[in-house]
Amino acid sequence: MLDTCTFVWLCASPDKLSATATEFIDAPDTRLLLSEVSVLEISLKWSAGKLGLPEPPRRWVESQVAAWSLECRALGREDIYRASELPQHHRDPFDRLLVAAALRANAIILTPDDAVHRYPVSCRW
Repeated sequence: MLDTCTFVWLCASPDKLSATATEFIDAPDTRLLLSEVSVLEISLKWSAGKLGLPEPPRRWVESQVAAWSLECRALGREDIYRASELPQHHRDPFDRLLVAAALRANAIILTPDDAVHRYPVSCRW
């Protein structure tokens, strides 16, 4: 599962990805997941003027999902409940939701965020 920043960097600034992340993404058997949590975060940051995109999120995200053959994962109530039950290693609710979603999907999170690495979820960077 791609962290939000990992998704944005993959699409717009791949030089910011670590060698490990790039190798993982390029592996032939890797299924790349994008959580709706990231779509929400991108949309909110874009509308607040905190994230520049070449076009509105509705078009940009969807075109990138198609270009990278990403599998989108819906946000579920179980993710929301699980996020509220996680330790407060990170104050960012989006990251806690991503951790919960990755746990439900039994997925690895590709993230540079050290706080996310403290959760009981597999991470790579």
